[in-house]
Amino acid sequence: MLAPATIELTNGDKAMASAAADGPKDQGMTGFLGWIERSGNKLPDPVFLFFGLIFALVVVSLLASVSGLAVSHPTEVDPDTGAARIIAAESLLSAQNIQRLWVEMPTTFTHFHPLGYVLVVMLGAGVAERAGLFGTAMRAGVRDAPKALLTPIVVLVGMMGNLAADAAYVVLIPLAGIVFHAAGRHPIAGIAAAFAGVSGGFSANLLPGQLDALLFGITEAAVETVFGDFTANIVGNWYFIAAMTFVFLPVIWFVTDKMIEPRLGKWEASRADNAASDEDTDRPLTDGEKKGLKWAGLAALFVIALWIAMTVGPGTPLIDETATPEAQLNPFYRSLVAGFFVLFLLAGWAYGKAAGTIGDHRDLVKMMSGAMEDLAYYLVLAFAAAHFVAMFAWSNLGLILAVNGADFLGSTNMPAWALLTSIILVSALLNLFVGSASAKWALISPVMVPMLMLLGITPEMATAAYRVGDGATNIITPLMVYFPLILIFCQRWDRDFGLGSLAAIMLPFSVGLLVSGLAMTIGWVVLDLPLGPGASVFMEPPTTVDTQAPGGTFE
Repeated sequence: MLAPATIELTNGDKAMASAAADGPKDQGMTGFLGWIERSGNKLPDPVFLFFGLIFALVVVSLLASVSGLAVSHPTEVDPDTGAARIIAAESLLSAQNIQRLWVEMPTTFTHFHPLGYVLVVMLGAGVAERAGLFGTAMRAGVRDAPKALLTPIVVLVGMMGNLAADAAYVVLIPLAGIVFHAAGRHPIAGIAAAFAGVSGGFSANLLPGQLDALLFGITEAAVETVFGDFTANIVGNWYFIAAMTFVFLPVIWFVTDKMIEPRLGKWEASRADNAASDEDTDRPLTDGEKKGLKWAGLAALFVIALWIAMTVGPGTPLIDETATPEAQLNPFYRSLVAGFFVLFLLAGWAYGKAAGTIGDHRDLVKMMSGAMEDLAYYLVLAFAAAHFVAMFAWSNLGLILAVNGADFLGSTNMPAWALLTSIILVSALLNLFVGSASAKWALISPVMVPMLMLLGITPEMATAAYRVGDGATNIITPLMVYFPLILIFCQRWDRDFGLGSLAAIMLPFSVGLLVSGLAMTIGWVVLDLPLGPGASVFMEPPTTVDTQAPGGTFE
């Protein structure tokens, strides 16, 4: 992921498809999880889900227009009357909107903010993945881990491994089973811990990365549907997701060692299927791989030093000295997408040259091209999502729902932590049926983000709350794209292990992550802690067109 949560890269999809094809056909869940599985399987692919929503949106916009649905704009003034401008619902079947749909289709697609962010970052990340940097780094991180700290190291590498997208699933999770087995522990406990770290802790990380670029691109588009041009702060959740790492790690560690492994009991070799086939995954690092990691580290330090040099000191290009103090770092924040591209590209290139996986510049270009091939599904999804978001804005329904929703919630006098708790729970529930994080956020953010802004909650805080709910239930829904693949990893160690078994051992992780994530979010809001550099929980509700929000900028 980038996904389950997200981009659903084709390498992982192929692995999942192969796993599903090889797996047992008669496995199934009963009870609540069985209902989720059956109900979710009836949903269309997210691409066609968006097309269906567009059709419904057209119908609703027509009815809203005919009924005269309207609202006072919260930030714009009518120059003729001096009063707030009245925004009426627009039918998407009007001549103007039909013309806009067909004439602006290329622009609607290519100007979808997450598209550019993801394409740029993945050009570099694709090189690092194909050169072998991500896989080798994860193997180095867990292979020689001390037995007493084996679980927390596996979990930490799993959460950090989200920077590597698919590699965390296809390399780390089966490797965790092997490492646990070598340490005399139950291999499925290792797989469960790694799965919880990679997928349950999907948003937890010590560093911003691809997911931040993806989600904040969608957040930026959501703000613009109501308040005009807005630049998102891509590191607006950095402190929050780093804290999630330290909150989630002991939760997963406790559940693994005190609940799941005792329940699994002693592993019996007679129950294994083809565990021996994974021996190559646990091989020691070669001299070339060790040299590659060294050179990749030096390349990463060079990129970090370069960005610091362009940011620190007077006259540097990534500081806007003419802006207000709180906005002077905006060029730096906006440069981080390019920064991640350069970081992944140079680190991957340095690793590949030293390890022998990259011969010349032609290999580098092939790897970058392969990264774009992996994004084929995401491009199709982005096309559908871009038009849903754009048409939602054309209809004015997003603004109308946000204003009316904000008025209703404001009248309840519900505290901010309670509002955000409800968002987390809704996100967690929706995640059981729609696995893609980008699809869900593109679906709900056009209403949720402006509505919370009108209540004085920043776009960064809305995004952070969504991330807490999105990750917690990844590991218990059979609709998560890698769920069948994880099942196959487990069946290598226990041939009778089924879907119900996997859901059952992952449920305590899911509950623990959701409860701890809720507690952390509530505490964060009550204490009003900064979410990231220049990003806070609260803001002044927009009242003028040129209002500035903490962490982001209206232009």
